[in-house]
Amino acid sequence: MQSGEEIWMALRDSLRGNASEAVWAAGLSTLRLVDYHDNQLTISAPNQIQLLRVQQRYLPFITEQAQKLVGTPVQISLTVTDTASAPLNDSVTEESVATVPTVTFASSVDQPARLDPRMTFDSFVPGPSNRLAFAAAQSVAETPGRAYNPLMIYGNSGLGKTHLLHAIGNYVQENYRGRKVLYVSTETFLNDFIRAIQTRTQLSLHERYRENDVLLIDDIQFMETRGETFHEEIFHTYNALHGEGKQIVLTSDRSPRDLAGLQERFRSRLLQGLVTEIDQPDLETRIAILRSKSEREGIALPDDVAEWIAQRVRDNIRELEGSITMLRAFANLRQEPITLELAKAHLTNLGQEQVILKPETILSVVADFYGLSVEEVRGSKRLRPLVHARHVAMYLIRDLLNNYSYPMIARIFDGRNHTTVISGVEKIKEQLTSNPEMLSQINQLKRRLQGEN
Repeated sequence: MQSGEEIWMALRDSLRGNASEAVWAAGLSTLRLVDYHDNQLTISAPNQIQLLRVQQRYLPFITEQAQKLVGTPVQISLTVTDTASAPLNDSVTEESVATVPTVTFASSVDQPARLDPRMTFDSFVPGPSNRLAFAAAQSVAETPGRAYNPLMIYGNSGLGKTHLLHAIGNYVQENYRGRKVLYVSTETFLNDFIRAIQTRTQLSLHERYRENDVLLIDDIQFMETRGETFHEEIFHTYNALHGEGKQIVLTSDRSPRDLAGLQERFRSRLLQGLVTEIDQPDLETRIAILRSKSEREGIALPDDVAEWIAQRVRDNIRELEGSITMLRAFANLRQEPITLELAKAHLTNLGQEQVILKPETILSVVADFYGLSVEEVRGSKRLRPLVHARHVAMYLIRDLLNNYSYPMIARIFDGRNHTTVISGVEKIKEQLTSNPEMLSQINQLKRRLQGEN
């Protein structure tokens, strides 16, 4: 029988391999094992805010991965690192947690985001789909601020954009010891910006972001829905750095030309640099990625297993690499070598959507996207922002959950008449054909639902 520590280490590997970098950094990396016995797993978060985030967003994902590893149902309990604090229960609300005076916020301003030392140019596998982006990233790292500035890399989730950002940062830190590097996600940048406004420390925020020699910003598509004040901050940060010849590298899921929600002047600045795309890797590149990953981590991966995986996972490098992590965890727990039979038995959902969406998940993501509560989205208030978010949620439930009829959706929204749901869904459909901003919002929401849940 495996010890609790062994199971926990296998679970961490599985979570890291199957979650996006944003989810890992934002919610999973700080979790720690407290206890494991009789299929009862207790894990801790560093504070109540982080614990609430995990409970609301990631607990089903953690439970699913744990049950896959153990082979039987697993009950997961959450607590905080401080043993004096009780596990989170149903009576804790977001409002009550937000008022806890001892909570402190981790910030890239107070503690710059760490670069992942595993994401280097040596560990990146170039191929026809990413060769230009790879070469451009190398040039930028070798001559920061001189080769391509800014450099913009875009492509679908899981194709290696974040890897190249970290590779640039790691190279500069290793070869230009006097230069300051900061990797930051757009979400972290936004959180730092909001916090600076709340604490009246905007000047400190400006200094600490603009003192860097290399600024790496991930997933700028999430800037589209933010307010004008945040766009001004981004624009002036860009101008300050670029004007001093400092390197800026950004990633997105789309070309700047397709990011209609960005300020036009900021988009034009991005288009003045080099814009390069990462596309879906071909079969040979996918096999090479699997072999590279297994060799780096000392995993014996048979050729037939590598080809079987590569044939099924076509458009997501993160899922490719995560499959090896899962196989290693299964093999270690069962003390068996990795074989094609093992892969076929345990990677049954490979290349498919592994998470079954639920109405509650869609409501939560929509509410978070528009800065509302789930209760407001489900409720009956007729304020325009609430009605809009409500219609979007209805549309997404109808569009993504084919087995939900209009009457079923109506019951989710405080028992409304199903004709109200039909009207709301049709309004969104009409807007999608004539309003680019509406199309952008729906696409962003779908990506969030398909990539992080």
